[in-house]
Amino acid sequence: MDFPKFLLADNTDYPDAIFVVHTEFPRFIINLQDDEVEWLEDFDKDDEKELSGEMGNLIEEASKFYDREVERYQE
Repeated sequence: MDFPKFLLADNTDYPDAIFVVHTEFPRFIINLQDDEVEWLEDFDKDDEKELSGEMGNLIEEASKFYDREVERYQE
């Protein structure tokens, strides 16, 4: 099954939180309420060095995805 790169998620146990799920490597979930990131991968030291520069870009992409989706819902 193919998934889009990003998915929106919510949960009634966290009524103020909005989650964006990144489905490609490195997989993660970001809570846009507080920008907390939960990684769904195990990383070694080399991965961590490479991802530290990429992390900001991925979080920015997730935020842009959310903004785009909200605009589409409002149309």
